[in-house]
Amino acid sequence: MAACASSPPANAPAPANAPAPAGYYRMQSGDTLYRIARQYKQSVGNLARWNQLADSSSIQAGQLLRVQPPSGAGKSASAANKPSAKAAPAKPAEKPAAPPPKLTIKLQWPADGAVIANYDGNRNKGLDIAGQAGDPVRAAAAGKVVYAGKGIRAYGNLLIVKHNADTLTVYAHNQRLLVKEDDQVSAGQQIATMGDSGANRVKLHFELRLGTQVVNPAAYLPPR
Repeated sequence: MAACASSPPANAPAPANAPAPAGYYRMQSGDTLYRIARQYKQSVGNLARWNQLADSSSIQAGQLLRVQPPSGAGKSASAANKPSAKAAPAKPAEKPAAPPPKLTIKLQWPADGAVIANYDGNRNKGLDIAGQAGDPVRAAAAGKVVYAGKGIRAYGNLLIVKHNADTLTVYAHNQRLLVKEDDQVSAGQQIATMGDSGANRVKLHFELRLGTQVVNPAAYLPPR
C-alpha cells in the first residue's frame, strides 16, 4: 500500500513483519523508544511528540512509529506513490526475542523507601519506590548519563544512565536533576531528588534494561 499523508497513525498495530511506510518504523518485539531514537539519530522527546506518546511503555510490537519530522511527510508520500516495477519481497518472519544478556555489574538500591508497585512487564516496567519530596535518588551503579530531561511527559524529569554496552538504568518522576548528559557518575552518587513530576504522588520509578529488553529490577537488586 502506498504511503501518503493519510498513512495509518503510529499507534495502529499490525503484524511486526509488515512493511512500514517511508518515514516510519515498525516496532519489533523488545524495541525501546530510546534505542529507536538512537538508531534514527533523533531525540526521545521528538519521537514522543511526533507520535503523541504520553507513555513510552505503551508502544508495542507491530506499531508504526514516525521517525522523521512530519514536515517531510509530503516528500516521502510523493516518492511512495510512484508505481514500482515489482512488489518488495516479504520480510522473513520475526524470530522470538532472545533472552536478555547476563547482568555483569552489581546494582544497589537507588532510593531508601518501600516498594509500592512491582514490575509486571505490562503496565509497570519497573519498580515504584516511595519517599518524600527531596529525598536522594542515587545511581544504582557507575556509568554515564545518556539522557537528562523531560521529553517523555509520563516520566517527568527523567535520567537514563548507561553502565556498559548492554545495561541501562532509568530514573523517573524526579524533582531536580543534579547531573546532566555525558556526566560520569559513581555507584551510590546522588543524581537527583525525588519528586512527583509526571506522577500522581512522590515516588521514584526505576527501570533496568538489558540489551533491548526491559527486565524486572527486583531480580538483580540485593536483598534489603
